[in-house]
Amino acid sequence: MSTDTVTTIEPLRSPLKGIATVPGDKSISHRAVLFSAMAEGTSRLSGVLDSKDVRSSMDAVAQLGAKVDLAPQGDGSLAGTVEGWGQKGPMQPDSPIDCGNSGTTVRLLMGILAPWPITVTLTGDSSLQRRPMRRITAPLMKMGAKFAPAGQELLPITETGSSALKPIVYDAPMASAQLKTAVLLAGVFAKGTTTVNEPAPSRNHTELMLPEFGVPTTAASRTASVTGPCRMEASSVHVPGDPSSAAFLVAAALMKPGSSIVVRDVSLNPARIGFLRTLERMGADVRETHEGQEGKEPNGSIAATYTPVLRGCEVPAQHIASLIDEIPVLALVAAHAHGVTVFKEVSELRVKETNRLKAIIDGLALLGVDAWEEGNNLLVEGNPHLQVPAGLVFDSQGDHRLAMTWALAGLCGHTSVGIRDFDCVAVSYPGFLDDIKNLEA
Repeated sequence: MSTDTVTTIEPLRSPLKGIATVPGDKSISHRAVLFSAMAEGTSRLSGVLDSKDVRSSMDAVAQLGAKVDLAPQGDGSLAGTVEGWGQKGPMQPDSPIDCGNSGTTVRLLMGILAPWPITVTLTGDSSLQRRPMRRITAPLMKMGAKFAPAGQELLPITETGSSALKPIVYDAPMASAQLKTAVLLAGVFAKGTTTVNEPAPSRNHTELMLPEFGVPTTAASRTASVTGPCRMEASSVHVPGDPSSAAFLVAAALMKPGSSIVVRDVSLNPARIGFLRTLERMGADVRETHEGQEGKEPNGSIAATYTPVLRGCEVPAQHIASLIDEIPVLALVAAHAHGVTVFKEVSELRVKETNRLKAIIDGLALLGVDAWEEGNNLLVEGNPHLQVPAGLVFDSQGDHRLAMTWALAGLCGHTSVGIRDFDCVAVSYPGFLDDIKNLEA
């Protein structure tokens, strides 16, 4: 995924000060678009993240017959309407659906398509074609969907749905909101109760949003159920700010001397702010303030102030699902701490947009920081006196979260760094650099 284009990231001239907002939450944006496409009637959406990944979901449902009319609002968000296909179901597309770089799009689509007797080929870019799909296809096959080639792990995959889908009780082998959601969305149209049990809590945006579209949902910390068949009805959804994007602004403030910022209007869903709990254990000056709700999603603000002394900590396996996307930037913060930080059971990092586990270790090595794997654990030995060597060039490997992480090494240090394929940040946070620089005092 890497290219020869190198972007130079210069150090910040001043501390970060003031109030920021971040683009709409990517996970909620995907679900708002996809659920609206499934529903009967026209849904009104606002705050939707304008990024490549979310546009993959918009393009996919349009190919399947939904009418998508979402327009840029000038602040990195989209607003407008989605008219769903409702009870008549998605239409047979005349070509494969390209999901780009978006694992959420393709995996949730597998569940959406499962109850309908159409045949659809799903594919994506070279990075998405390396990511595992059997974790999704296996439970959907138990329900009655068919996938070809048989036993295929990687995209492209052709799915044929069934109008006689069977409900299941599925004990998921890993905590995965994408897996859980795919099975529940198929279960909306199966006759009977479909239940997903997980070994640890995962993001619960689906359980919170489905009732807004008329689907009663039973949920607890490690289990969720729907009883079908249900008729999904149009809704209105405002998407709060993305805590995964906020994490990068928070980390920058913690590492840049003299900084003190507040990130407003961000989702404070407990399943999404595990990174704050980890930063608190490291001694970081961070705090959240709950200010209201968008639908059933709690939101508010996050304050972060430069913290000169950080300490390593252990992040237990049961907390990893709540901060899996923030591990690259948390590893960079850990690189500045006293002692060793241990992230337990992070094998999922190996099958993200790239092998993030190896990429984190390799990137920290360029900074002179020791990081290593022990089994499925990631260990980072911090250096409170870390100085970024001159002339470093990081390879983002086309991974948006790695690109932003290594950018912080340059922004918060004393010398510029280069990053290959920095433009991949458009997958989740196109205005990342602008937002950071707008906070310079």
